[in-house]
Amino acid sequence: MSNIKPTEIRLAKDKKTLHVTFNSGEEFSISAQLLRVESPSAEVQGHNPSQKVLVKNKENVEVMKIDPVGNYAVRITFDDMHDTGIYSWPVLERLGREGQALMAAYHEAVEAS
Repeated sequence: MSNIKPTEIRLAKDKKTLHVTFNSGEEFSISAQLLRVESPSAEVQGHNPSQKVLVKNKENVEVMKIDPVGNYAVRITFDDMHDTGIYSWPVLERLGREGQALMAAYHEAVEAS
């Protein structure tokens, strides 16, 4: 199990970017769109990879609220009222590290659909 945890989670004033600094010293800026389309919720991810839902038209989604979940995650509420994803520290780290590749794959999937 990873010992990674954030030392700071800060929402940009425009509510479209989440800035996360980890105890490793790494800093990531994660777009609200990426957070929304890659939500770890069953509603988006399904119960196995074949059930993943392609969430479209979230270019302008904003984060309304961030609530702590224990000492291991946050729950993010978006302005489209989606709030069922629990973003653990490893999930936020993965979204930060792989964000560009994930967004490129997302845009390809949207174009193909």
